[in-house]
Amino acid sequence: MPSNLTLYNSLTRRKESFKPLVEGHVGLYVCGPTVYNPVHLGNCRTFVSFDIIYRYLMAKGYRVRYVRNITDVGHLTDDGEDRMSKGARLEQLEPMEVAQKFSNQFHDMMRTFNALPPSIEPRATGHIIEQIEMVREILKNGYAYEVNGSVYFDVEAYNNANDDRYGELSGRRIDELMAESRELKAQDEKRNPSDFAIWMRASDDHILRWDSPWGPGFPGWHLECSAMSTKYLGEQFDIHGGGNDLKFPHHENEIAQNVGACHHGGARYWLHTNMLLMNGKKMSKSDGNTITPEQLFSGESKHVSEGYSPMVIRFFMLQTHYRSTMDLSDEALQAAKKGYGRLMDAWQSLSELEAGGSAQNGTVGKELMAGLEAAYAEMDDDFNTPKAVARIFELVTRINALKGGQLSLDEVSADTLASFKERLGTLLFDVLGLRDEAAGAGAEQEALDKVMQIVLDLRQQARADKDWALSDKLRDALSAAGITVKDGKDGASWSI
Repeated sequence: MPSNLTLYNSLTRRKESFKPLVEGHVGLYVCGPTVYNPVHLGNCRTFVSFDIIYRYLMAKGYRVRYVRNITDVGHLTDDGEDRMSKGARLEQLEPMEVAQKFSNQFHDMMRTFNALPPSIEPRATGHIIEQIEMVREILKNGYAYEVNGSVYFDVEAYNNANDDRYGELSGRRIDELMAESRELKAQDEKRNPSDFAIWMRASDDHILRWDSPWGPGFPGWHLECSAMSTKYLGEQFDIHGGGNDLKFPHHENEIAQNVGACHHGGARYWLHTNMLLMNGKKMSKSDGNTITPEQLFSGESKHVSEGYSPMVIRFFMLQTHYRSTMDLSDEALQAAKKGYGRLMDAWQSLSELEAGGSAQNGTVGKELMAGLEAAYAEMDDDFNTPKAVARIFELVTRINALKGGQLSLDEVSADTLASFKERLGTLLFDVLGLRDEAAGAGAEQEALDKVMQIVLDLRQQARADKDWALSDKLRDALSAAGITVKDGKDGASWSI
């Protein structure tokens, strides 16, 4: 399958032409959430970005296997406590209750933002066997050592055998890594401060623990992604993605583990999203510079003047390239609200246009198709959504001019108009993942009107039959649902 898609590879630090390992197929792995607390807005930005990448790859005709994991063990806090165990302690629940609760919340949020589900969503706790086997292979190949029931990856041995490869993704030097190494529990067991645990001994009171050849314990956070990406995508696959904050140590350690176990580094292309700021500053709970997705929807925050719909927020996200820092502000959201409304209005106008009947395109028809091709070309350039959106708004100007009569539909053939509508719709809704909220709300209201008319007709028939019990039951049930029924000389009406 010929492709003119280029993407920025974090591993080589340059744009490269995308060539999948298997023609027509793409293996995509994205690091998913650690489900010990509600998903935050920065996570949403990352997953929306990869949703667009997933959608565009499919729109180009690739069969994509998209794997996005759920981390429910092994991700430690700075003081060495497992995040799932900490979440269970704070919530006074079993760890798997915590995992299920916040997995459900995460999935609800992804649906709210109209993000497609992945092809496979594996959990770390469901792949303990694969992780133990990977530890065995790393030990067998001489890249790890066991101490008191814990197994550590030997970074120095890895570097000696692989031309100082550790740090190739993040650009960190080994002496820098040693200086920056965190002081975690059992740090004195390591041969070098830069070594990292791939299997950790569990204390007697540790909740999440499994038997292993090295004693009761649990896998390291970095290990799970190496094991699951290998299982579902192979020892080599196409694209690995995640937030820029995962580049080191998580992704760096993934590469080392994959080489240590399989002699391959896993993904050939590494894609990273940048961070989300608010009002020009890093989000921070300590200084109050933060907002949750729910607060953004409701407007119940000092940082916004009103609530914003999920599609306005998604449209706002489209206006920053996934590799660039995104700055959230009320002013920017206001602009996104206006832009999204203008775009959906233009789409509605386009759907109402009919070609003037000319068999041949004039200048206008050619400009429409050329502008559309330019928008797709921007997506081919490392999924450049802000430039693609800018190209789309150039088309919005032409659509509005066609509606207003400043441009003539006689210069657009019927076939061209039909093709333009189809391909622009694909770009807006299938690739960028937008929804026409006004149209959706109208359809929902129409459906509700029809259902309510049926209910009112049933109630009216019950009254005609003097079946007062059924009539009152229907009225009371509607009242309990927040719907008021008023009887008048012209019949019954309802309101919410």
